[in-house]
Amino acid sequence: MKFLYRSNSHFNLANLFTFVNITAGLMATYFITQNNFFAAIILAWIGGAFDIFDGKIARKYKLSNEFGVQLDSFADFLSFVLVPVFLIFQAVYATSLSGVWMILASVISIYYVISGLRRLIQFNINADAGEVDKFFTGIPTPLGAILLWFVYLANSYTLLPAYLVIFLMVIIGWSLNSKIKIPHL
Repeated sequence: MKFLYRSNSHFNLANLFTFVNITAGLMATYFITQNNFFAAIILAWIGGAFDIFDGKIARKYKLSNEFGVQLDSFADFLSFVLVPVFLIFQAVYATSLSGVWMILASVISIYYVISGLRRLIQFNINADAGEVDKFFTGIPTPLGAILLWFVYLANSYTLLPAYLVIFLMVIIGWSLNSKIKIPHL
C-alpha cells in the first residue's frame, strides 16, 4: 500500500480521490440521460467534495505531480463543465425551447464548454504542481458549476425563464476567463 503515498504513483491517494470525482461525473452524465436530475446533482456534489479533498490530500502528503494536475483538470472538465451544461441543456433547454432559441442555446452551451476548457488549459499552463496561489484569476470551474446549479434551480422553481438561463450561461462562461480575482480557500 506504499503506492498510496508515493508522488510518482498514478494511483496515489490524491489521484484515487480524483478518480472518484471522475466516476461521479460519469454517473451524473448517465442519470442526466435518464432525466433523473436529482441523482445527477447529488453525484455532481459528491464529485465536488472529492475535488476539494484530492487537492488537500495532495498538499498534505506531498503527492502533487504533473499527472495529478492533468488528471484533476480532466475531472474538473467533466464534473464542473460538461455535467452542468448537459444538465441545463437536458432539463431546461430541451424541455422548453425550440427553433431559433434552441439553436442559440446550443451555441451558448458550446461556448460555455469551450470557455471552461480554455480556463482549465490556461490554469494548467500556469500551474506548478504542489503550488497554490492566493487568488484565482477568473471564476474557477467548480464555482462556475455552482452558479449554473443555482441558475438551474431558479428555472426549476419557475423563477427564471429559459431564455434568461441562456443569458446567465453566457455571463458565467465569460467570467471563467475574466480578470475577476477570487480568493483561494
